[in-house]
Amino acid sequence: MVKPGTRALGIAESTDEASGRCTFCGAVVRADRAADGFAFATATVGGLDATDAVCALLDRLNRPDVQYLLVSGVAPAWFNLLDLHRIAATADRPVLSVSYEDCPGLEPALRAQFDGEALDSRLAIYDRLPPRQRLRVNDETVFVRSVGVDDDEAARVVRAYTPAGGRPEPLRVARLAARGARAWRDEETFADDSDRHE
Repeated sequence: MVKPGTRALGIAESTDEASGRCTFCGAVVRADRAADGFAFATATVGGLDATDAVCALLDRLNRPDVQYLLVSGVAPAWFNLLDLHRIAATADRPVLSVSYEDCPGLEPALRAQFDGEALDSRLAIYDRLPPRQRLRVNDETVFVRSVGVDDDEAARVVRAYTPAGGRPEPLRVARLAARGARAWRDEETFADDSDRHE
């Protein structure tokens, strides 16, 4: 059983394809839904630096009290794939990736969008990912990949942090904060550009 004060770090992103940048937020959220820490990082849309961004968030937060790391999906920012094993090694705690759509897998999409070394590097990361587990949460279905815990514990963790709907609270909070941070960055960039033209 996950106690109310047990903390998880949720990591989600908001992508701005026009600027070519993706804003990641790491939100520390307790099982009783209290948020008590945030950090931000950026990655490149279509790049291969999302794993580095997540590891940077872990360093910035420096929260040994966090027991679980939840990430939203494995292919943020237009196939900027997350290496869950590398993230788990950096975090030194279990990592769970939660996604929300039933799909046959990313390999066909990767082969359609990339070739050569760009494809090979992504397939190498994708092929190392743990398998997805279909999980019923409340009245919704999610798909979970986990490193460092078995399927039963992964299910308990996801359900413990999902009081309603199908999106775990750490990921919901991180997603909202990432969207707000990206919108703020866009406004600041627009203001800077306007100042240059005056």
